[in-house]
Amino acid sequence: MFQLNGLPPDPRIRNSNKLSVLNLIRFTPEGVSRADLARQLGLSRAAITSIINDLLEVELVRETINGPVTGGRRSKLLGIHPEGGYVTGVDIGATHLGLLLANLSAQVVHEIEIPFDVCRGPEICLAKVDDLMRELLVRADLKLDDVSAVGVGVPGPVVEQAGAVIGPPIMPGWDHFPIQSHLQNLWNCPIALNNDAELGAVGEWAYGAGRGERHLLYIKVGYGVGAGLLIDGQIYRGATGSAGEIGHITIIDRGPLCTCGNRGCLEALAGGRAIAEQAKHAVRASGHRTQLSSIEPVDSISSLDVASAARLGDLVAQEIITEAGNYLGIAIANLINIVNPGMIVIGGGVAQIGDLFLEPIRRSASERSLEAAVQRLRITAATLGRRSTSMGAVVQALTIALYEKASL
Repeated sequence: MFQLNGLPPDPRIRNSNKLSVLNLIRFTPEGVSRADLARQLGLSRAAITSIINDLLEVELVRETINGPVTGGRRSKLLGIHPEGGYVTGVDIGATHLGLLLANLSAQVVHEIEIPFDVCRGPEICLAKVDDLMRELLVRADLKLDDVSAVGVGVPGPVVEQAGAVIGPPIMPGWDHFPIQSHLQNLWNCPIALNNDAELGAVGEWAYGAGRGERHLLYIKVGYGVGAGLLIDGQIYRGATGSAGEIGHITIIDRGPLCTCGNRGCLEALAGGRAIAEQAKHAVRASGHRTQLSSIEPVDSISSLDVASAARLGDLVAQEIITEAGNYLGIAIANLINIVNPGMIVIGGGVAQIGDLFLEPIRRSASERSLEAAVQRLRITAATLGRRSTSMGAVVQALTIALYEKASL
């Protein structure tokens, strides 16, 4: 970053510094001053000024005079310029499809969510994703050319180099299908493809409950169960992209059959599908009085119905939710002892029920974790709610768009 013996500075170092400056600006929600950038990054004021001038020239950042008063005047704060373009975050779930359109400041402009069935296979499902993308843009009075990049989350293990999922338990027909290249051909823009739980971790770290936490686990309880592992500030994917598939930890030997073919998996006991199946069984059994009996047909009962009934005081629904929380706590205790996170964020539709679901998780996890591993651990619900994954996808899309605009 300095000139030595009359030689120009190494451009690779300058780009590294520019990247650090840009990331600090984009992930500081209240804005950051030039002085703060210099202090936090250990750079000279001259180096910061040069980098900021570059970013101002391409209209990637802007300065506003609304910082704290210093020396009798207000300081200028830097933030990402929101009007430089748009990105989209796509959350392809097992039973839902959600799309967010955001500006370069990650402010949501429009969003759509619809029921969805990922089991219909990639050709039919991705055609529906394309339809919804175009509908979203029509609502925003935009065209595909206005979208700089798209982030996509899917409920299966992602092989990043192939842009595909491999052996996904709840995505029949999707194995090795080229999702990334298929969408790039449809939309003619860069696509970032990631596992949905990984993106949930990124979303909650960037804009939700986990801001600033370098060791964070995001547990998504949707149709299945998955985990995103943020370790020392980096998403850990493992050797083949299947890290975090905690839904297939064996909890009960010879337990209920799981979608992966094994028995007694966490997902078969505490996933959304399992919660719904337990509720259907309770309704069909004699002697159980429950609000869930009013839902017809019985086969349409969902995990969200169970969560809603539990919130309203239904004892059968509460027992199902509590048991699922206990099983999740057992699996989470193993992660706590292995990874030693500072925060665990529970996401997915069922998690929005709050402490009724979180307390059995906390209790069960605490009973089975090492004392040293839980000293500063917090277990909390996702503050972004159902947006965790799609906002994580927005983060990935913005990384592509902003770095390209900054010529990094």
